[in-house]
Amino acid sequence: MDSLSQIVLGAAVGEAVLGRRIGNRAMIWGAVAGTIPDMDVLGKYFLSELDNLAFHRGISHSLLFCLIGSVVFGWVTDRLYRSRHHAWLAIGTKAAAAVLVGFVVNFLTQIFAPGAWWPVAVYGALIAFWLWKHGQSRYFEGNWEAPDADVKGWVLLFFWGFLTHILLDCFTTYGTQVFAPFSNERVAWGTVSVVDPLYTMPFLLCLLVAARFVRHDSRRQLWNRLGLAWSCLYLALTVVNHSRVQHTVEAALQDQGRSFEQFLITPTIFNNLLWNVVVDAGDEFLLAQHSILDEIPVAFYSASKGYDLLHNMDADETIGVLQWFSAGYLNAVRRNDGSLQLNDLRFGTFSGSAKDADDYIFRFKLIDRGPQEAYGFERAQGGPPDEKAEDMMMELFDRASGRAIETPMR
Repeated sequence: MDSLSQIVLGAAVGEAVLGRRIGNRAMIWGAVAGTIPDMDVLGKYFLSELDNLAFHRGISHSLLFCLIGSVVFGWVTDRLYRSRHHAWLAIGTKAAAAVLVGFVVNFLTQIFAPGAWWPVAVYGALIAFWLWKHGQSRYFEGNWEAPDADVKGWVLLFFWGFLTHILLDCFTTYGTQVFAPFSNERVAWGTVSVVDPLYTMPFLLCLLVAARFVRHDSRRQLWNRLGLAWSCLYLALTVVNHSRVQHTVEAALQDQGRSFEQFLITPTIFNNLLWNVVVDAGDEFLLAQHSILDEIPVAFYSASKGYDLLHNMDADETIGVLQWFSAGYLNAVRRNDGSLQLNDLRFGTFSGSAKDADDYIFRFKLIDRGPQEAYGFERAQGGPPDEKAEDMMMELFDRASGRAIETPMR
């Protein structure tokens, strides 16, 4: 899921493991543990666009990394706190926490003011000044005690931080290589959106309340447990919703006499009410959207697979990677400028009917070098174009509330 959700979950898990012994530092290190697997995003600076797409949620999200990484990070953290440089580590811990909060600031900024950079810049300047003053007064001029935690405690904190990160990602649509490097199978249960405020915000509120109490206060553990309980209950609700929509879609396909090979349902962004549906009907895909609040039957719309636009499809490496990445739910379209666009249909469309090339939520732009040459991969892009973003998102939210959007039947 998004960085904020993983930070909140990691902090709550860290509190559950070591909160009674080290207080808020357990939340900070738990948040760090919940973020470390997603540091694979740094691969974009070293890998090609296509290789980075396959690398994300790979080895760093595997059970092997969870086992080995927790021992390594736990042992290193314990040794650093016991070294003579512990004051610098303490400052580094707070700096790491500040960076994590910076992710939250940037996340909220991009929601309310897309493209704005100054809130993050102002936050960074204030935090840097505070760290300098705070570090001088507390760690180099005052008294400081190392946290009361042993290597076993640190290992357990990182283990549960990594494991819960991996499990939460498995609930999303993207796909997580849990068994890497032994298998490149991608686990994607597809019951929760990669960003779902109704999951994250109540959880975050419980965590912030818990952090206000001292480590031995029973109210601290109570609020943290309430947050973890909300996390579990909400994810369980998404599984129930997934099952309900799956049965509704299957019944609609049978009632309408539509033949199909397989179908997939996934939640739309920011909510768990509206679900995208993609049906592999052999020669074409069928697309639909269904809201749990709907009182109308499921309407399916035809979307061409577009494989006639592709040359040497079975042997092309780029096409092969994208087929693997999208679990076979991939189609091709020509944009108005003539460029070739492939779409990961697991993420669906904004309208539910593929009005145009921009309607696809997760899309890939390829470079066509000619019928005898392999395709080049230019970029992956998610979300609506900037100039259409507001209208397309409002239409999506209207549809989630159960209001049907007028779309010509196909």
